[in-house]
Order: sequence, then C-alpha cells, then structure tokens
Amino acid sequence: MKPYIISHMMESVDGRIDCDMTEQIDPSNSYYDALDKLNCPSSLMGRVTMQMHYAESEPFEAADNTPIGQRAVHKAQAAEGYIIAMDTQGKLRWGASTYDDKPLLVITSETCPKAYVDALSAQGISWIAVGKEGIDLPQAMELLNTEFGVKRLAVVGGGHINGAFLEAGLLDEVSVMIGPGIDGRRGMTAVFDGIGDASRPATLLRLHSIERVGEGTVWLRYTFA
Repeated sequence: MKPYIISHMMESVDGRIDCDMTEQIDPSNSYYDALDKLNCPSSLMGRVTMQMHYAESEPFEAADNTPIGQRAVHKAQAAEGYIIAMDTQGKLRWGASTYDDKPLLVITSETCPKAYVDALSAQGISWIAVGKEGIDLPQAMELLNTEFGVKRLAVVGGGHINGAFLEAGLLDEVSVMIGPGIDGRRGMTAVFDGIGDASRPATLLRLHSIERVGEGTVWLRYTFA
C-alpha cells in the first residue's frame, strides 16, 4: 500500500515553476504555509531540486561502480517525517543526514553503485534501492509506507518528477499555487513535464477547493476524476 501522495507546486500564470521566478511573483511564505496545511510530514524532490537546495555542489564519485544489483532497504533512523531525495544513479553528495529537522532518505535504483549506498549508510542516511531500469516508483512508494511508515507524502519539485508520478498513476491530489505573474521564457519547465508519449490523453481532475492567498496568489486543490 502506498502513501497518500500530493503534488504541491508554486507556478506562474503560464504554468512555469522556475524557483527564482516564483520567488519574484510571490515573495511571501504562502507556499510553505499551504504545505503545512496539507499535513504531509514527508516531502520528496527530484535530483535537480535536491541539488539546488540541499546537496553538496560536487557530485559523488564512486571508486568502484559495481551495482547494488538487488532490491534493498536501509533504515538508519525512524521518524514521523523525512526529506526524500530521488537519485537514480547515486550522484548527490550530502553534508548532513538531517535537513529541516528531518532525516534524509534517498531513493535510488538497483543499478546505482553499491559504494554510494555504503557511503549513505556510513553517514547515517536511510535509503531504498529499487528498480532494475531506473527507479521503480510504485515499489518505492510501497516501501516508503511499509518500511518507513510514510502515510502522507508531498511531492514538491520539479516538473519532471511530477510528470513521472503522474505517468505512474501515483498521485492522489494536485495542489497548485498560481502566483500573480507571467514567466513567458522559452523552454522553462512546467508543473508537469517530461512525459514522452505524445498521444497520452489529458488527465482529468475534480476541483476540491479554491482559496485566495496573500496579495494575489490563488491556491487550487484538485483530486482525480
């Protein structure tokens, strides 16, 4: 059984999510206030977002690239909530085992070097390795629930990880905050991005609630139709 999963994002009117841009159009703390109201003790980010906000600047370099080769779980510590990083190949290097007063938990694939997860274990960092061709998201979410007790999870960036969760059918709710501004730059990532199937039909949603926040941000919550 997987956790209840909510995608929570701040975007411009044209659906872009560049962090520097969204901070310009809504410099308040409204995004994080809304996140608190979603009651998700654990939050998950993709590799790019984790690199931007938490990981060290220099990547991890394995001296031995022998892969893990099997599904495995290491629980360094139990907690009510985790900061969860998706890192398929084991490239993110960490300066601490705890961020924002929550333990770090890394999800990687079975092709990741064993040296990487050994380094995580030595740092007191929990990890899950699952999936022979990239991370197996459905299995990873089940292991978050069964092994780490994660019941509610917020996916908080970025567009490609949101797209992966959408494509895998794992989302229960979409929470979108539309700030009072337009990006308009070519090639900027959207809230949901990176799905390769051009014939994929639109995903239908059911409006749950609308709330005006601060000076002009609108908070929309949707469930799946």
